[in-house]
Amino acid sequence: MYKAVLVLCLAGAAFAQYGHHEHHDHHEKKHEEHIVDYYAHPKYKFDYGVHDSHTHDVKKQEETREGDVVKGYYSLYEPDGTERIVHYTADKKNGFNAVVERKGHAVHPHVKGSTETFFKHHQEHHDHHY
Repeated sequence: MYKAVLVLCLAGAAFAQYGHHEHHDHHEKKHEEHIVDYYAHPKYKFDYGVHDSHTHDVKKQEETREGDVVKGYYSLYEPDGTERIVHYTADKKNGFNAVVERKGHAVHPHVKGSTETFFKHHQEHHDHHY
């Protein structure tokens, strides 16, 4: 059984190599007329965004590329409530450059007693040793 399968596979391979060759020559003449550019000019544009009101995850990004020059920005909201916006460029001559901007006023939650308790405990401990 295995010998029969092996013979069929070998016969199929031989047919594919030799029997298909004439058909391949006909198509090859067609392909010679078509010029293929293997170096395509790099160019793209994309954008992405999230706005989840349940988790307060809000961010976005846009980027473009034209040849060897990439330009874009992204923004997101920090845990302190400020928005961070980063504009960036990259190219062969200047490398990667970014400008970071913050918008809004940072808000930090006040935990009652955290610093007062620390300093009071520190002072009591310090006074006790002298």
